[in-house]
Amino acid sequence: MLKRFGEKLHLLRVSHGMTLSELASATGLRTHSYISELEAGKKIPTVNFVITIAKFFAVTTDYLLIDEIDSINITKTYEEK
Repeated sequence: MLKRFGEKLHLLRVSHGMTLSELASATGLRTHSYISELEAGKKIPTVNFVITIAKFFAVTTDYLLIDEIDSINITKTYEEK
């Protein structure tokens, strides 16, 4: 679990046309470095951050945390809206 969290976070951010700084600001962070490290797989997200991201992008925490749930499905869902 969590090996793909950064990949999924990156996919969500990019598919919504957001920069690292924009996402950081939108989620209450002062800088984008934490998000950058998460996307690169250098850090493990806190529970609070996972919940914040799930609410912000309207995805489930299962999607974010379970590696076997495919990223492609969420992209198609977003693009169809």
